[in-house]
Amino acid sequence: MPAFKDPGFQQRREEAGRAKNAALAAYRAKPPIDEAIMAERIARRVAREAAKVQKRTEALRAKEAAAEAKREQECQALAAVEAAARAQAEAAAAARAEAVVQKQEERKAWTEADRKAARDTRYAARKMRAGRR
Repeated sequence: MPAFKDPGFQQRREEAGRAKNAALAAYRAKPPIDEAIMAERIARRVAREAAKVQKRTEALRAKEAAAEAKREQECQALAAVEAAARAQAEAAAAARAEAVVQKQEERKAWTEADRKAARDTRYAARKMRAGRR
């Protein structure tokens, strides 16, 4: 069985030169590109890129419109909640004011015995609280 021989530098250089010349010959053998075909390719590429940009722009506009609609809806919901809270606070304030007026009217109608009974009740409640400590 013959031994494997490593190719020398000179042999490798010659093989590389032959491969280079073969590639160059294959390139030169190609027919030249027609200008009309190149223009058509460029036009298709430009149209494809324009369509891609338009699609991206439309998607961005749709996304912005959806975000704006969501913000508007949130603002309306917040305004409704604030209005309900304001109405509830006003109703509570009106009820408190009415209770104060009613209590004052009731106290005006109290007799001395009623005042003494209320005072005794407060005193007894205070004593009970002090007794729990």
